Amino acid sequence: MNSQLQYRVEQFCYRKAELCDAQDWDAYLDLFSEDSEFHLPQWDSEHVYTTDPKKGMSLIYYANRGGLEDRVFRLRTGKAASTIPMPRTLHMVNNIRIAALENDELEVKLNWQTLYYRMATSEQFYGYATYRLRPDGESWKIARKHVVLLNDTINSVLDFYHL
Repeated sequence: MNSQLQYRVEQFCYRKAELCDAQDWDAYLDLFSEDSEFHLPQWDSEHVYTTDPKKGMSLIYYANRGGLEDRVFRLRTGKAASTIPMPRTLHMVNNIRIAALENDELEVKLNWQTLYYRMATSEQFYGYATYRLRPDGESWKIARKHVVLLNDTINSVLDFYHL
C-alpha cells in the first residue's frame, strides 16, 4: 500500500468516528452501502467468539444498512428509552492496516476505543474491527463492519454508536 492510500483510509476512519461522536446520523449512515453487514459477535468462551451470525449468538447483527437505519430512527423518535439521554462519546482508532481485495475493495483492520459519559458515569468499550470498503467515487462505502468487543462485561447500554 502506498502512503497516500494509507492517509486517505485513515482520514475515512477518523471521519466515521467524528460523525458518530457528533451524532450526525445522516452523514454516518451515508458511509454504509445499502447491503452493508454489521456484526458484533458474542464470546462463546474466553478466547473464542461466534463467527457466523446465522448459527451463533451475536450482540449486534444487521444483515444490511436497514438495521442501522432502524436504530437511528428509534434514537430520533425517542422510541429507544435506553438511550435517553444519549451518551457523549469519544471514539479513538489506531493501528490502521490495509490489504487490497478483489474489485478494488479494501480490507481495513484497526483497533478502537470508545469513551462515553452518561448519567454521571464514565465508561469505555474497546476492541478491534475489520472493515470491507468498496470504492465510491473519491471515497468508499462500508460494505461490512465486523467488530470484536474485548471488554464484553457490559454494565450499561451497548449500541452501534459505541463501536
